Amino acid sequence: MKKRILFTGGSGKAGRHVVPWLIEAGYEVHNIDLVPLDCPGVTNLIVDIADSGQVFNALSMHRDFPDLESGKGVQPFDAVVHFAAIPRILIKPDNETFRVNVMGTYNIIEAAVKLGVRKVIIASSETTYGICFAEGDREPHYLPLDEEYDVDPMDSYGLSKVVNEKTARAFSERTGADIYALRIGNVIEPNEYDRFPGFVEKPETRIRNAWCYIDARDLAQIVDLCIKKDGLGFQVFNATNDTVTADLTTQQLAARFFPNTPFKREMGADEAVISNRKIREVLGFKEQHNWRKYVGG
Repeated sequence: MKKRILFTGGSGKAGRHVVPWLIEAGYEVHNIDLVPLDCPGVTNLIVDIADSGQVFNALSMHRDFPDLESGKGVQPFDAVVHFAAIPRILIKPDNETFRVNVMGTYNIIEAAVKLGVRKVIIASSETTYGICFAEGDREPHYLPLDEEYDVDPMDSYGLSKVVNEKTARAFSERTGADIYALRIGNVIEPNEYDRFPGFVEKPETRIRNAWCYIDARDLAQIVDLCIKKDGLGFQVFNATNDTVTADLTTQQLAARFFPNTPFKREMGADEAVISNRKIREVLGFKEQHNWRKYVGG
């Protein structure tokens, strides 16, 4: 039997690549979003995740007309993948960004665990580290940025993601469900690698992303690994690539842009500043789409 996945935000920048990847990998995927995803094999439902009633209904109703034929009633989902959100600051007022992202995540996790789903994967963000949307220049507490870092954003979006991680932890503690939060780096689509020569030429343009990214297809692999990995309870994982997007070494970048930041440990010559060591060691992630494969250098 195929695993049934409820995916929120499948029509967004990351979701429109992750969902087809999961379908190709053999999952049944049902997308809930404000806009349908045009993708063979996926079903869609228009849902406002900030409305708890809509979310509970979305998780407890048939996916499509063929579901009526079995006469067995509504079949449960095996996992929920929650990507739906206002994707950054400066799209809607700050309070609305915070409200939708925090209440949307609370509603999704609450409905999932109360309806018996034992695996929930939520999209957190690199912005939790407080550099991306900081006021002015800001140096990290230490490098590399790992999952033990004292996250301290100063913006409504990053703050919403920190609250969402705490929400996930609380529900996992109460229910014993596996809830994994992915601190997703700047998502890069396959057609966006033509931007990378500019990143390399002017590394100062990538300070706010800490010279990191995640290919949308590698993000799909990470989601798949999370679905398959059971028994970890609440976990945070950096979902980022292996190396910095620069011709400078990691140490040269740090010396130039973060001169007062100490190193927590020794780092590889081009190791990513937002460390993905945990997903490699715990989940077995192997990057398939390193930027040099498409750009050279």
